[in-house]
Amino acid sequence: MSATTAAVVGLGVMGSGIARRLLDRGVRPTVWNRSPEPAAALGELGATVARTPAEAARSADVVLVSLADGEATEQVLLGPDGILADGPVEGVLASASTISPDLLRVVRERTPTVLDLGLLGNGQHAKSGELRVYVGGSDEDLARARSILDLVAKEIVHVGGPGDGMRLKLLMNTLMGIQVQAMAEATALGESVGLRRRAVLDAITASGFATPVMGFKARRLAADRYDQPDFRLRLMAKDLGLAMSEADRTDLRLPLVTSALATHEEAVRRGDGDLDCAAIGRTVTAPGGKEARP
Repeated sequence: MSATTAAVVGLGVMGSGIARRLLDRGVRPTVWNRSPEPAAALGELGATVARTPAEAARSADVVLVSLADGEATEQVLLGPDGILADGPVEGVLASASTISPDLLRVVRERTPTVLDLGLLGNGQHAKSGELRVYVGGSDEDLARARSILDLVAKEIVHVGGPGDGMRLKLLMNTLMGIQVQAMAEATALGESVGLRRRAVLDAITASGFATPVMGFKARRLAADRYDQPDFRLRLMAKDLGLAMSEADRTDLRLPLVTSALATHEEAVRRGDGDLDCAAIGRTVTAPGGKEARP
């Protein structure tokens, strides 16, 4: 049976974009967020605003959860007013949060119908229905949720069983963190020997070495502007840490990830955690400890 109703729990950049896309496509989602303003804004557009996560999930065919980290996800799912506080949900619980496999296992023990979603894209992609979604879970559960997911995604790939969608998203975020830091380091090196920042970044992004995400983040590095983040630096640090935890489970050595994690943790200690992840360029330093600046 195809899904016709949806709840969106967590209305950050991605959650709000998904809820707006559903409204544009004729689905009136039930929404909830820890701070009330995003939910109220969506309520004015036609969404139903729930008082608690449990209320949001109660009658939805698909409950899409999009939260910043494991702590927030655990509270919203398992806390006193959480989605699973009163037992399993009747619909499909679709977790789009990048969380640890251990927490995901706990969630699956509490409710049987769970998909883990690796979302690739940004808030604008969510609003325009152009996300790529990598799914972990059963064929049956994906079939139940497919009609809702099709509204927000241009591509849905079933990559494997429970946890596999989240694991794939985790390694993709890891790759992004390494690429952006590498570009910031190359730029700092160029500046340290007298090259102009803009010239270095233009050369990188015009070359075959650049990826689309590097081209996107180069604009922030060129302007030295990291407010209104697309993806917060502290969340990148969190994902790099999760990647290292996964590597530790299999005794896998990841030198680049180890280095990138250390730099991102330093940036968070510096107070840059709520800036865009491209602000890692502020922590990269030129020889002699002088911070690279435009």
